[in-house]
Formats: sequence, C-alpha cells, structure tokens
Amino acid sequence: MSEGPKEQNALYDDINITPMLDLAYVLLVTFIILTTAAVQGVKVQSPVTHAAGNLGKPQTRAITVTADGSIYLDAYPVTLDQLRSNLAQYKAANPNLPVVLKGDSAAQYQIIMDVLEIAKKLDITEIGLVTKREAGA
Repeated sequence: MSEGPKEQNALYDDINITPMLDLAYVLLVTFIILTTAAVQGVKVQSPVTHAAGNLGKPQTRAITVTADGSIYLDAYPVTLDQLRSNLAQYKAANPNLPVVLKGDSAAQYQIIMDVLEIAKKLDITEIGLVTKREAGA
C-alpha cells in the first residue's frame, strides 16, 4: 500500500551538510593559497657578502629601500615620518624590537642613513642588514 498523507508530509529531522562542508573546505584552501601568494614583500637587488647569517626573529620588522628611493615597512610604502611613528609604536609594544634593513644595492646611501638615523633616535639596537651570500661561499 501507499503511504498516507501524514507520512508523505513528515518533516525531516536531519540536514545533509556534506555539500556545505565541501564548499567551506574549497573556500578555505583558496583563501590560504591566495593569502600566502600575496605576502611576497618588495623585490630588491640585495648586496652580496661572503658571510651572512639569518637574523629573522618572530617579531622582526622589515624596512626595505628600493633603487628609486621608496621606503617600505613590512611591504607597505611609508614616508620617513610615517616610518618614525610606526617604529615608535612597535618599539613601545616591544622594547627589544628587532629590525632588518633590506636595501637595494643601487639605492641612494643617504636614504639608508636616514633610516638608520631614525632607528638610532628610537633606540632600536637590534638591527640587521640584509645581504645575499656570494655563490661560492
């Protein structure tokens, strides 16, 4: 016999969430891939040295000076005044703030010195200069 009208109109007490989870996982993986691809930093031609150690620490801030004189703090373009105020905020939060300075080998030396002067005035003592290791070293 066929089912009665009450059994045909019965409410479901469970929901199939498998398609929704599949979509969520695809979106999560896409977000992770796009986020890691977007955080590349600023490309510069670093000077070459014989001995270079890794100065990276978890809270290290990176200052980059490009060949055309642009200044970046953690891949964001800043002016010297903005650099001073941002570094002062980071220094207030972390008194032992580590900073690495990544300058293009064709950058003007005066801009590098201005950045180092800002670090000196803010009493940032943990500062490292980024270089490339020589191919034979």
